[in-house]
Amino acid sequence: MTKIVKSDEEWRNQLTAEQYRVARRHGTERAFSGEYNASKANGDYLCVCCAQALFSSSDKFDSGTGWPSYSSPITRDALREKSDRSLFMVRTEVLCSRCDAHLGHVFSDGPAPTGLRYCINSVALSFQPR
Repeated sequence: MTKIVKSDEEWRNQLTAEQYRVARRHGTERAFSGEYNASKANGDYLCVCCAQALFSSSDKFDSGTGWPSYSSPITRDALREKSDRSLFMVRTEVLCSRCDAHLGHVFSDGPAPTGLRYCINSVALSFQPR
């Protein structure tokens, strides 16, 4: 896979202000405000920055947290994980493996069979219907 590297100015020109704040500056959208939180459409969720396929609607579930939640990525190589020690806690940050966009965090309180909950910002995603 070829890494996508762009300057800060290039990302700002490509993304909306909110997409840039979340995906490039590790922000978080407000709970229950995201476009895909309640979506039940059939398709794939892509990185808003580089269009890499990240999650399938078949792995999406309602976690009640206010953010779209998935039990697994579309492929193991689609994501990169990193320790996040901000906000006085330790969490595992989830990034796009192709462009390093901040997507959200992964927690170990998800449904079977993975037991994982990928809690993802809608604004860091785009949707491709099937």
